[in-house]
Amino acid sequence: MRFSPGSYLVAGSTGAIGQALVRTLIAGGARPVLFGRNADALAAQSIELGGLDYRVADLCNPEEVGPALADLPADLKGVAYAAGSVTLKPLRSATPADFATSLALNAISAAETIKAATPALKKNQGSVVLFSSVAVQSGFSNHAVISASKGAVEGLTRALSAELAPHVRVNCVAPSLTHTSAMSTPLTSNEKTAAAIAAAHAIPRLGAPEDSSELAAFLLSESATWMTGQVIGVDGGRSVVLR
Repeated sequence: MRFSPGSYLVAGSTGAIGQALVRTLIAGGARPVLFGRNADALAAQSIELGGLDYRVADLCNPEEVGPALADLPADLKGVAYAAGSVTLKPLRSATPADFATSLALNAISAAETIKAATPALKKNQGSVVLFSSVAVQSGFSNHAVISASKGAVEGLTRALSAELAPHVRVNCVAPSLTHTSAMSTPLTSNEKTAAAIAAAHAIPRLGAPEDSSELAAFLLSESATWMTGQVIGVDGGRSVVLR
């Protein structure tokens, strides 16, 4: 995969997909900038990978994002917002705070991250990748909170692909469950439940972090310069194939 020389901000870099994406960027000659809320985990990740630059903000509080990203590298070429959460509960148990917290982390902080990065991305003809969920395309019980916030992410993708064109491309990856992701733990921690969910996919397994990170890397790369406004499923066929 070909990456333009420069920096690539990865929000949620300590998560399963974020870590895989960081490794892919490094292998392609890019220079990741780590971003998340756990300063200790980010520092450890930075040291492990040779002293990468990193930024710290609580992404559940969108007002922290701008100040944390006030000094982004001038050579910033890409942003991947891989931070997120999965709140699973029936609508009768979901509170306004559940919806507000999920929206803040998944969509509003994503928007604030892109806003902070836009000047550099416009100058450098850059790219943005956001992350949604198969649950937006396919209706699942107990997913009202996450589907609402990830639906906002897909809307944000399309709106910003228009607003930032032609200088910045904006695309979105929509995974199904990723087996090593902390966000999927409520559904995958039980072996029988995980096996049943895997069997519901046309390709009967759960996702690996690399399934999503490789697509995200492609969308950030020089190989995808005529792609924008796209929401692409990495879901074993679950969004379109009935089992």
